[in-house]
Amino acid sequence: FLFLGKAYAPEFYYDTYNPVWQNRHRVYSYSLQWTQMNPDAVDRIVAYRLGIRQAGQQRWWEQEIKINGNIQKGELITYNLTELIKPEAYEVRLTPLTKFGEGDSTIRVIKYSAPVNPHLREFHCGFEDGNICLFTQDDTDNFDWTKQSTATRNTKYTPNTGPNADRSGSKEGFYMYIETSRPRLEGEKARLLSPVFSIAPKNPYGPTNTAYCFSFFYHMYGQHIGVLNVYLRLKGQTTIENPLWSSSGNKGQRWNEAHVNIYPITSFQLIFEGIRGPGIEGDIAIDDVSIAEGECAKQDLTTKNSVDGAVGILVHLWLFPVIVLISILSPRR
Repeated sequence: FLFLGKAYAPEFYYDTYNPVWQNRHRVYSYSLQWTQMNPDAVDRIVAYRLGIRQAGQQRWWEQEIKINGNIQKGELITYNLTELIKPEAYEVRLTPLTKFGEGDSTIRVIKYSAPVNPHLREFHCGFEDGNICLFTQDDTDNFDWTKQSTATRNTKYTPNTGPNADRSGSKEGFYMYIETSRPRLEGEKARLLSPVFSIAPKNPYGPTNTAYCFSFFYHMYGQHIGVLNVYLRLKGQTTIENPLWSSSGNKGQRWNEAHVNIYPITSFQLIFEGIRGPGIEGDIAIDDVSIAEGECAKQDLTTKNSVDGAVGILVHLWLFPVIVLISILSPRR
């Protein structure tokens, strides 16, 4: 039995405005998101025709976005638009395609939004603004991270866990944390996604191998602290998540700082994953997330004030075989 009707128009997703961070001066990128209205009402959608033109211009530039497999009802589809010129606005037209022809089109306008941090080659987030620097909650986890300050903290909060103030010591300053009181269960996860960071394209004479120093403050105080993981998600034909940093257990009533060098070769996201420990005294918090072009200072490539030095272990693991080799070659007395 064949459905031969025209495909319905796609519906653009407005709830999460998600521009892509760009480190080049004259261009910006934009993460376009949409769902497909009644995808099962017609033959399978095999692609979308994407048209884009600068506002006020007549000519459309078009390309096809291939779709693998069947689109599910409510499935969110994402496509990154790149090389958009600041501060121009653009019209975007999206048309579903089946093997029998094209469906109904829909059009929206996208506008340039200034970056959270005005410096073009760095990013900093203290979670002070209303949109938490375009961080978003992962909808595949068990619960969410919560924005909080001392002034907004619930008077019935669990004692003996969590920070007394944000990283700067201000009672009005905000941070993000996971609340591990009931009904949360051991092993449940909360994942916080950074905005998409777009790096400069490869040099035509070879890759640029640009390094970035990624740093953040974290707070892990309480007898039931679980695990804080950080992943580097690379964007491409398939999404890959690489473990970047991890720490677990009680670190005391203090903020600790972590620095990690990253070398992305494509657009990327950072993911903070908090895992609930065995009890209610297990709140984990983060604050002052930064990314700066260039490698971290060598003296920073350890976790300051950390009990287990998780970052130092991660970064300096390559030294182990060198030490072993030296010990073997050294003359014995």
